[in-house]
Order: sequence, then C-alpha cells, then structure tokens
Amino acid sequence: MDKLETDTGVPIDDVSAIRSFNRFFTRRVGALKPGLLGSPWSLTEVRTMYELRQRTRSEALELRRALDMDAGQLSRVLARLERSGLIVRSPSPEDGRRQVVELTDEGGRAAAVLDDRANEEVVGLISHLSAADRRRLIEAMSTVRRLFEDPAPADSAPASEGLSLREPGPGDLGWVVERHGALYPAQYGWDSSFEAWVARLVADYAQEPGGTGRRLWIAGADDRRAGCIACVPDDESTARLRLFLVEPEARGRGVGSMLMRECLAFARAAGYRRMVLATYSVLGEARRLYQAAGFRLVSSHDERAFGQDLTAQAWELEL
Repeated sequence: MDKLETDTGVPIDDVSAIRSFNRFFTRRVGALKPGLLGSPWSLTEVRTMYELRQRTRSEALELRRALDMDAGQLSRVLARLERSGLIVRSPSPEDGRRQVVELTDEGGRAAAVLDDRANEEVVGLISHLSAADRRRLIEAMSTVRRLFEDPAPADSAPASEGLSLREPGPGDLGWVVERHGALYPAQYGWDSSFEAWVARLVADYAQEPGGTGRRLWIAGADDRRAGCIACVPDDESTARLRLFLVEPEARGRGVGSMLMRECLAFARAAGYRRMVLATYSVLGEARRLYQAAGFRLVSSHDERAFGQDLTAQAWELEL
C-alpha cells in the first residue's frame, strides 16, 4: 500500500487521476504558455489586471486577498505592471499607510483586449458542443467548485447528514410557489400578492428551465423537500439570486449554506462577475447567510409591499 494512502486514506490512484486532469486542463486552456492570450504578460499579471478591471481601483490588501497571493509576490507583479505603464499606485485617501492600485488608461485598454481574447478562446473551446453538452459542462464545473470548497468543520458534519441537492422534477415548481405563499404570510403577515409575485418568477424560469446562465435547485432533507434557490441572469455579467427559501424544520442543518454554495459556484462557473439580490430587512436569517457568503449591503429604502411597510435592501457580491 502506498504511504500516502496509509497516512490519509486517499488512494494514490485518486490523486493521480486529479493530477492528470490538472495537466490536461492547464495545457488545454494554454495556461503554461509564456505569454497568456497572445500577450507579453504572464498568467499572474493578466489575472491581476482582470481583478483591477472589475474593481476600477483597489487597495493592495483587498487585491492580495482576491488573488490569494503573498505580499512579496504581489509587490513584484505590481512593480512590473507599473514599469509597463499599466497601473499606478498611490496612498489611500482614507489611510496613507494603505496603498491604492488602479489601471491607467493604457492598462484599461489592455485589460479589455485580454478580456475579449479570453472570451474568444472559451468560445473556441466549447463552440463544437451542443447546448445540452454546454449545460453538462457548466454543471460539472459547478460540482468541482463545490467539492473543492473548504470543508466544513468536523463538528458540523452531523447537521449535513441526510441532505441532498437536485434540479427541479415534476411538481417541484408548484411546490416552490406554494411554500413561499404559505410561509411568508404565516411568519411575516404578507398578503397574497407575494405568492402571485413568486408565481410570476417561477413562470419566467419555466419558460427556459436549465437555460444558459440560469438554474434552480431543490434541497432535500431526509428525502423531503427542504428548500430552494435560483440563479438567473440580471445582465451579461451579473447574476441575480432569487427564490431562496429553507423550510423552518430544516433550519440549522446546513440547508441554507448548501444552497448558497451551489448557487455561487454555478454563477462563477457560468462566468458571471457579480451576484445581486433584493430582500427585506425583516428576513434576518436569510440576511445572516448573505453576509456569511460575502454579500455587502449597497442600498436600502422604505416601501409598501405585500401589504406591509418594509425596508427593501439591495445586496451585492463580487464573484
């Protein structure tokens, strides 16, 4: 028996299979070429420009966290990009000890060209696939991301036992409408206009179930429906989280976190750059899950909705 398998319980054949896939994938997407996407810049430099283009300007610490890069390596990358005239660095106006990084006009143009080339390269990789095969590919990528996420602490494992996740089957879309229509009036006093609104959302989804960039999941707990969540396009680069619900008796078992992880993994694999959602301040349990996933509150206002005076909130997450 191989020492690795003895020490960890992971068969060496499993390790070899994953390493083989890594070699295939990096070769297939051209990650090992000296100049990525036909440019004079490395993968790390191109990725740095991509992150800066999404943020317009960023503190170096925030950039380092997004790239999962140590401070010394990032400093060397930024120095090369600065010498090339692609970025500028300056002290933060809020705290002079912190450094702000942003693309120059030349850097913005270069990043835009690289973004277009990256899109064209992906089109070249998948253009021979049917729409059904593209959906299978995106689902598989979503699964890989979810399984490679940091594992939950050992003491949380029992809560996830008996949980499952799947796409809607017969009767599931009707259940989504019915449970929203029953739970929210019972818990928050909302009127029937909320159920009608949810019914319209579900009907819109049903027009193109499983279409590109959209998905709806049903969570199960002990072979019973326990919750749901949907990812739908808001625009070309933005996904919208909708129809997030967890049955009261299933709360505390990790159903909400499981749904959130799957939805975010799918959105990232589908190429979205951000995810947005609309909610109300009264929905405290859902808000805590949004915050734990990294969403930030971007706006709020008071409004009359579903027969109640509510505070509407907009939340956003950079993917």
